Amino acid sequence: MNGRMVLTGRVLSGLAIAFLLFASVLPKLAGMPVASETLQALGWDGRHALLIGLIELACVILYAIPRTSVLGAVVTTALLGGAIATQMRVGSPLFTHTLFGVYLGLLIWGGLWLRNPALRALFPVGHKASDASRGDAAPGEGAHA
Repeated sequence: MNGRMVLTGRVLSGLAIAFLLFASVLPKLAGMPVASETLQALGWDGRHALLIGLIELACVILYAIPRTSVLGAVVTTALLGGAIATQMRVGSPLFTHTLFGVYLGLLIWGGLWLRNPALRALFPVGHKASDASRGDAAPGEGAHA
C-alpha cells in the first residue's frame, strides 16, 4: 500500500509541476503575448510577466526537489494565494477561475502528502495510528499494552 501511495503522490506532483511549467511559467518566460495580455486583463502591468515567471519557476524547482519540496509547496501556496486574491479583485467566476488556485494547491499538497512519509506523520489524515495516540485504542492495543 505504501508503495502505491508514493507512486500516486509522484504522479500527482508530476502533473502539478507539468501544469505549472507549461501553462504558467513557459508563456511568461518565453514572452508569449498571452502572458502579458492575461496579466493586463487582471490589472497587472504586462511588463511583470518575466519576473512573475521567474518566481513561479523558483517555486516549482523547490517543489520538485525532494529535500526542498515542503518549502516549495509553502511558497507555491503563497503564490496561489496571490492569484486567488487577484481573481477575486477583478470579479472572475468563482468555481472556474477564483478557486482554481485552491484546486491546484490541493493537488500540490495531496501529491506531497502521499509521497512524503514525514508529512503523513505530521498530518495523519484517516490513519488508525492516530486513534491509538488519542487513547481510543481497544484494550490490549496501543502504547500501554
